Amino acid sequence: QVQLVESGGGLVQAGGSLRLSCAASRSIFSINAMVGWYRQAPGKQRELVVTVTGGGSTNYADSVKGRFTISRDNAKNTLYLQMNSLKPEDTAVYYCYYSNIYLGYNGWGQGTQVTVHS
Repeated sequence: QVQLVESGGGLVQAGGSLRLSCAASRSIFSINAMVGWYRQAPGKQRELVVTVTGGGSTNYADSVKGRFTISRDNAKNTLYLQMNSLKPEDTAVYYCYYSNIYLGYNGWGQGTQVTVHS
């Protein structure tokens, strides 16, 4: 199992920025893995924000393209989400996600709250 711990959420004014971090208990970056971020707003289903495959292919939700950027630090086993030009509709709990096809495993972090006020 892999433990994923998100941090960096908070309250921010519209137009502002936040950087979320997801620290993993061991390496989650491999050719067989996919990592990413999802979010869930109150009363809505969890939705994709961005994923990146082991080969480096990214898939951003249209709503965040050009504003959010996923990155990673292999040495720290940490995934990041840089969020710029935040909007009130970005308000949600943000979850880190990891899956490994080879291991047959997938898991989530506990989530971090992001609130954007106008």
